[in-house]
Amino acid sequence: MKNLISRVNRNAKLFISTGILLVTALFIFFATGTFYNFIEDVSIWVREWFGVFYLWLGLACVLFLLAIAISKIGSLKLGNSPPEFNRGSWIAMLYSAGMGAGILLRSVQEPVFMFQNNPIQTGSSAEVIALEYTFYQWGFTAWAFYGVFALLVGYSIFIKNDHIRLGTSLNLFNRVKYLPGGIDILTILTTVLGLVAAVGLGTTQIEGGISHLLSKPTGDLWITLLLVFIICFIAFLSAWQGMHKGIKRISNWNIYLTFFLLAFVFVQSDMVLIFSNFVLATYHYIIDFIPLSIAYGNYNPGKEFLTDWTYYYWAFWLAWAPFTGIFIARISKGRTIREMILGVLIIPSLGTFFWFSVFGSSAFDLIDQWGSYNNEFGDVFTSLFIFLQNYPLSVIINLLVLILLIGFLVTSVDSAIYVLSMFSSEKNKEPKKKFRLIWALIIFIFSEAIVVLGNIKPTSNVLTAMQKFLIIGSLPFAFFTAVVIILLTGSLFKKTKDAER
Repeated sequence: MKNLISRVNRNAKLFISTGILLVTALFIFFATGTFYNFIEDVSIWVREWFGVFYLWLGLACVLFLLAIAISKIGSLKLGNSPPEFNRGSWIAMLYSAGMGAGILLRSVQEPVFMFQNNPIQTGSSAEVIALEYTFYQWGFTAWAFYGVFALLVGYSIFIKNDHIRLGTSLNLFNRVKYLPGGIDILTILTTVLGLVAAVGLGTTQIEGGISHLLSKPTGDLWITLLLVFIICFIAFLSAWQGMHKGIKRISNWNIYLTFFLLAFVFVQSDMVLIFSNFVLATYHYIIDFIPLSIAYGNYNPGKEFLTDWTYYYWAFWLAWAPFTGIFIARISKGRTIREMILGVLIIPSLGTFFWFSVFGSSAFDLIDQWGSYNNEFGDVFTSLFIFLQNYPLSVIINLLVLILLIGFLVTSVDSAIYVLSMFSSEKNKEPKKKFRLIWALIIFIFSEAIVVLGNIKPTSNVLTAMQKFLIIGSLPFAFFTAVVIILLTGSLFKKTKDAER
């Protein structure tokens, strides 16, 4: 009996978090309309009162990481061993877990939308402004959210040799009996919410691609539900194999296919124009970063635009921050804090900027050749497939895009399964396989619920449903992030001063 009670206490976070997720999923399945109306009302309230807080928090995360990287703290090493993964595999896993299918979802639709509806007026050309604002929403701020938690967890498990728990990573929280467990549960719930958003959006895009290739109407709910099952099953098999046999291999193949797709479009487009737009948009993004980050003056696109785009993105990155940050910390063992921070902030951001420059500039060029634009790239789920129709071997390339989408979704899900299992195992950096099975099932059930939620109204889709859900779900974690920055700063500087003494 004592052993049973002890086991229940050890797994309390697992029971509570999975219970909340299952109850929520059941509520979505059986009261879909009521749930949708609820999150619609609450999300409006959150965006009205806390939207600006999201903007300032994003800027604070970037400045905080840069300050840590250039300080003496940056020389601290995460563990005493050499890096576990070579730099190429490290970058591949970093990028696959952190962005993945999102760059395929938005590669054409977002730059074109920004081009048709310039959010800011800075005197640059419409093409450069469109890319600059796209860079802003996918650049340093997104990776800074990840980097803050990678720093927190890496410092905790490799320097302090603590458990893999955010709640006990900061000394202040140890003084309160129940707060650490509550933070861990919040982290788990936020992680699952961010992940299922990606699964729902990615599988809907795959369904859109299949429908486009077969010349049939999009929006087949049953195909999307089947795709969710396939993605979660493959991800479970990958997570079951472990970090080296499963996750690493699929991440590497994702990068190979991504480079191939990028090169395929790049060499058949106006390469001079692409490089010019890339350099100019990157330059303007860097010098405009602070006014962009606080929506100041001419860099304020207005509340409606911020609500539909930037606030949603910041909520999405925050929702992904726990599991991506933990995963980044796990694969960064053996590297210095400076290398991890600069690697996380700069390398993926520049790669993303060039990606959007290639696809965005090529789409702008196509629209110019057409002479008119009838919203061909307006559907976020089919825009990439329609775009690739204008290139040779379009059927084969679109099939490769479908494979790449599956690969990116699998690496996002298997990374999350692995990280959530690490939380459940606490002391074990190689989590038990029974936890991997449990989390694979929970993610599958909740992802199916999200797909159903996105099909409740003729005017809604998975994207609109997740915009509302994420704005609400990420708010508590946004406040926790602000606390993390303050407390982690004090803890790291104390560590450095103690080492100097």
